[in-house]
Amino acid sequence: MTTSPSLAPPDTTAVPAAGDHSLSGFGYPQQLHRTMGRFASFAAGFSFISVLTTVFQLFSFGYGFAGPAFLWSWPLVLGGQLLVAGCFAELAARYPISGSIYQWASRLGNATYGWFTGWLMVIGQIVVVTAAALALQVVLPAVWSGFQLVGGDPALTTRTGARNAVLLGAALIALTTLVNVVGIRLMSVINSVGVTAEITGIVLIVVLLLTHSERTPTVTLHTGGQSGYLWAFLVGSFTAAYVMIGFDSAGEMSEETVAPRRTAPRTILGALTAAGVGGGLLMLGALLAAPSLSDGRLASEGMSYVLTSTLGDGVGRLLLADVAVAVCVGTLAMQTAGARMLFSMARDGVLPFSARLAAVSRRSGTPHLPALVVGVLAVGFLLVNLLAPSAFLALETTCIVLVYTAYALVVGAMLRRRLRGLPIGAAGDGDGAGDPSAEPVELDEHGEPLFSLGRWGLPVNVLALIYGVAMTVNLAWPRAAVYDPAGGHWYLQWFSVLFLAAALLVGAAYRLRRR
Repeated sequence: MTTSPSLAPPDTTAVPAAGDHSLSGFGYPQQLHRTMGRFASFAAGFSFISVLTTVFQLFSFGYGFAGPAFLWSWPLVLGGQLLVAGCFAELAARYPISGSIYQWASRLGNATYGWFTGWLMVIGQIVVVTAAALALQVVLPAVWSGFQLVGGDPALTTRTGARNAVLLGAALIALTTLVNVVGIRLMSVINSVGVTAEITGIVLIVVLLLTHSERTPTVTLHTGGQSGYLWAFLVGSFTAAYVMIGFDSAGEMSEETVAPRRTAPRTILGALTAAGVGGGLLMLGALLAAPSLSDGRLASEGMSYVLTSTLGDGVGRLLLADVAVAVCVGTLAMQTAGARMLFSMARDGVLPFSARLAAVSRRSGTPHLPALVVGVLAVGFLLVNLLAPSAFLALETTCIVLVYTAYALVVGAMLRRRLRGLPIGAAGDGDGAGDPSAEPVELDEHGEPLFSLGRWGLPVNVLALIYGVAMTVNLAWPRAAVYDPAGGHWYLQWFSVLFLAAALLVGAAYRLRRR
């Protein structure tokens, strides 16, 4: 087991001098290869969000529950997440370390607080990898029927669709694992090319759908007669909440980014803003261009149905192929982020087999084992979808609860520090072991002031925490219609709450055992 250079004691070490790229001030050697530029950093966050992947995967979910009015949850969630991203941007400038969520929580709170935050986050990231890989089943059979390898109905809810999804998803995860093992240069190139293709695809799809509109935007004022506006927002927000996570990945890759104090804050905000605007326009275009809002196909087939039926099979399938590229690149980015989280925690000696998980290849400058662990566990969750699709649906939603909980824990620790009158970037606070009077870094690598919310910092932090807690409660609320649509399984209805409690108990047991 390794000894933590950061968390033992975590906060007594001063933050590195202004403009310093090294990690020595945080107690770490520079092991990962620092090769990522600004666009690659942006791509890391944008591809994790992966607008095309998640919108195509979850559009039908939001529409099925709340009708066209579910679109209004999008700007509300985007606004809330921008508050969170603003807080994260400040932290990324002051703590440019891999495993951002875990590291930020550890340094703003204490080692135990950070461990639980990282524990919840890494579980959520692994399940997100599985969910993203499953999105191939939504897209590829619609591009070409030959991708339905096992024959039968390709719908994910069917037995044949679930089996095929496991095959496609496992193949994709094997490929992304290989790319992660090869090294950051290949991953960065693939990510950048994929994000360029995704942005191009978003622009083309939006333009084509808006030029094929069948109705006016006033349709978004209707819920389809199924519910009121409050229900439309609360349940419809699941789609937006699921899409707009992972923007912190630019911070996850800080140790591999050139000038991270300057780059990461801007790419965190830029990735979320671009994804939010692009995703909102995609869904608006689909609602306006769909041949019918009432024949049931929009709620069951979602965006794939809109593209092929509105634009024709040829153009529709070509654009769906671009969506498939986005799915692959998004899965790669999600796995990379999860691997860096495992690496960061293992480097501090707080996980089983930490020494092996923290080992970095000298040739590639990449931690190989964390990528393999994330890949194997993600494939394991694929099998859950095969054996019990309803349970995986509940698990898929629950993973977002875990991510939102981790986000709220970071924002809460940050607010506590502000209320105590301590600078965010000073060394040490937490359990009192550090030196809260240490001077914070004030300049980035270019000699410019670090990103700061200034006098808006406190109100933004307060609103970000209120939003984060409220959205976490909304996502975790035991709605039978969401977690147990077939009915008759109380444990599925309460799955989110039970899983979160179990994760905390298992984490607590492991933490106590180590002590």
